[in-house]
Amino acid sequence: MNQTRRNELIVSLIKQRGFMSIDDLVSECDVTPQTIRRDLNQLAEAGLISRYHGGAGINASWENTPYQDRKTFNKSVKERIAEAIANMIPDGASLFINIGTTTELVASKLLNHRNLHVVTNNIHVATILSAKEDFSVIIAAGEVRYRDGGIIGEATCDFISQFQMDYGIIGISGISADGALLDFDFREVKVSQAILKNSRNVILAADASKFERCAMVKQGHISQVNYLVCDELPPTEIQEIIKQNGITFIKA
Repeated sequence: MNQTRRNELIVSLIKQRGFMSIDDLVSECDVTPQTIRRDLNQLAEAGLISRYHGGAGINASWENTPYQDRKTFNKSVKERIAEAIANMIPDGASLFINIGTTTELVASKLLNHRNLHVVTNNIHVATILSAKEDFSVIIAAGEVRYRDGGIIGEATCDFISQFQMDYGIIGISGISADGALLDFDFREVKVSQAILKNSRNVILAADASKFERCAMVKQGHISQVNYLVCDELPPTEIQEIIKQNGITFIKA
């Protein structure tokens, strides 16, 4: 495959999936990682894609990848992250679980636990956990976002603020090099901020594709979390922030 055809394929795959890792592109294009890195750098310089840690993604900072695509993208990695987080939660704990495909997988991994008390603004999480008779599952009030079953809005923030939970399990769309936690929907971000404020321990679930990914709304800063669970070591800048703030990094 010549470079022109390969670059067309790379751009097409990134548009379809929102993000492609270097390893995935090596497999799709049957070339070396060095060749893929060179291609990605050239495409980024041309403004066709955005280059991120470990791969590349779409340029838009105002629109997330469609929900169904996010459910399948990096699923095996997200499964490992979800398993690691579930192992951190003791029986009888109280927890917030927010919107996200990774947090939905966390919910499924919690089904072997006992006597959990969960508050969530995610319809899918509530559905998964309501299968357990010994779980107390409270779903937040607010507007249901049609595309992914997330519950958002001022009423949701007010509802979340009534609770003080042992753990807050949150996902994120992007983490900038300076440690800012980024997302796409201002209303969703406000709910996540309420979860950050009202959790004794905050667990951030983020696969490596989130590092340096662009999104236009600032949710907070990585220094506000207690645990980061990821499949790869973060970039050097993020590692330094983790060290300075005493954050526990867990590699899934």
